[in-house]
Amino acid sequence: MKHLSTLILLFSVSLSVAQTPEEAVKNTVNSFFESFHARDGEGMKKWIHEDARLQRTAPNAGGIQSLRAQNFEDLIAGIVSIPDTTVFKEKLLSYAIQIDGPLAHVWTPYEFWMDNKLHHSGANSIQLFLEDGIWKIIYLVDSRTSEA
Repeated sequence: MKHLSTLILLFSVSLSVAQTPEEAVKNTVNSFFESFHARDGEGMKKWIHEDARLQRTAPNAGGIQSLRAQNFEDLIAGIVSIPDTTVFKEKLLSYAIQIDGPLAHVWTPYEFWMDNKLHHSGANSIQLFLEDGIWKIIYLVDSRTSEA
């Protein structure tokens, strides 16, 4: 009977910590940004698929929105090289998550703060793929729609 009670307890604990697919996707996005804020290159890479693509939209010199490709390695190198004296945070304001089998989409409006001042804002559109039970970012495009 003691073993049965232990098994029931372990089973109920495992059910309580099991994540829904939406929670697992959100956890991947949050974990990526936690590593981003910690300037942890290896931590960021853990959540990025090896074939991932990165693009950004931002106004060009003429004020016209343009789309440009960027390499994830360059993004990571840039974040890791930010001096510790610079305080930055990308605040994700909300999450709209859609999932179909191994494919997920996350829409996250954000504010980017630098040294406690709003620097710019926009939205992230993030595509994820479920690989071996782990959600990995396969595509990220962000907008920069307002400058502070």
